[in-house]
Amino acid sequence: MNNFIYNIPTKVYFGENQLIHLCEELKKFGTRVLLTYGGGSIKKISLYDKIMAEMNKNGFEVFELSGIEPNPRIDSVRKGAQMCKEHNIDVLLAVGGGSTIDATKFMAAGALVDHDPWDFFNEKRATINDALPIVSILTLSATGSEMDTGGVISNPETNDKIGRLDPHLLPKVSFLDPTNTYSVNEYQTACGSVDIMSHIIEVYFNMEPDLYMLDCFMEGMLRTVVKYAPIAMREPDNYEARANLMWTSSWAINGFINGGRAKAWSCHPMEHELSAYYDITHGLGLAILTPRWMEYCLDENNVSKYVQFATNVFGVDSNQDQMSIAREGIKRLYDFFFTTLGLKNNLSEIGIGRENFAIMAKKACGKGILKGFRNLTPEDVEKIYEMCL
Repeated sequence: MNNFIYNIPTKVYFGENQLIHLCEELKKFGTRVLLTYGGGSIKKISLYDKIMAEMNKNGFEVFELSGIEPNPRIDSVRKGAQMCKEHNIDVLLAVGGGSTIDATKFMAAGALVDHDPWDFFNEKRATINDALPIVSILTLSATGSEMDTGGVISNPETNDKIGRLDPHLLPKVSFLDPTNTYSVNEYQTACGSVDIMSHIIEVYFNMEPDLYMLDCFMEGMLRTVVKYAPIAMREPDNYEARANLMWTSSWAINGFINGGRAKAWSCHPMEHELSAYYDITHGLGLAILTPRWMEYCLDENNVSKYVQFATNVFGVDSNQDQMSIAREGIKRLYDFFFTTLGLKNNLSEIGIGRENFAIMAKKACGKGILKGFRNLTPEDVEKIYEMCL
């Protein structure tokens, strides 16, 4: 196995009523705050009022940027970066799910440069040398953005959806209160749960020598989502279910499970093209792609990993030949996504045809090969898209 460094300095306040610590944390960075959020759900659940009451009581000057989109767009990032400059913002407070937090990260970086924030993503790949401090309050368990260094931004003008990692983007403090996810509907709970599982699967399916402990940890997290996602959908105010999903979301992508492995993801680059061209929910795209990707990649050289997944995550009977066990594991995942969680199981059902497959496959592969559990050419990726119809 490879050597590695693990350093995630985000301070997390987990549990109910932790917002009493919000202002003491914000004051460490200043008193001029840019509050960012999405479509207004934080007002419906009275979270907005709680936040504003705390900040008004403690003398903060608050500026607001609302309307951040799912699959957040570069125009929102541009607007936030400009507001930071105009109002001399000290700290950004992102309240929402991954879309809001992702966009806020690049506002924080964009506030300190003279160039267009899209230059962080395009062929210029501008360096991120610093960012304003970010504090987050999570309202959706899915992306893990509250405890990682990355984000994904869309540009509708170019049909691009591109991710970027940088340690300067890591939130300084994150508030994780499971009760703030009680209002998340069944569909978004299902999609968020798929996103969590996909983050783990992208690392788990790797043939490099690794730590047995980390595989056990990942299998436990996958079983946690399988157990608690259906409960959260049936009982949206079940604290135990929401808490388990929330903490699993953070640990699925904060770097701990990598353990030095040369991690290259496959399903996320393919899905980013789907949501870049069709603006679909990220978790839904991952649900449709992941079992087909697993099926396409399965062969005699990697079947042992599928067997481990099938038996340790879904309890598949090990008294069969390896290929049968592997295929049953894929089937169990398929059934979980599309029967238990009730998500649509193909692209045709959501109005997506093959008209953009060739260009999407080429873009997903970047410089020619999508390296991962199994290296994929654009032709391979196009075949996987075809399997999803």
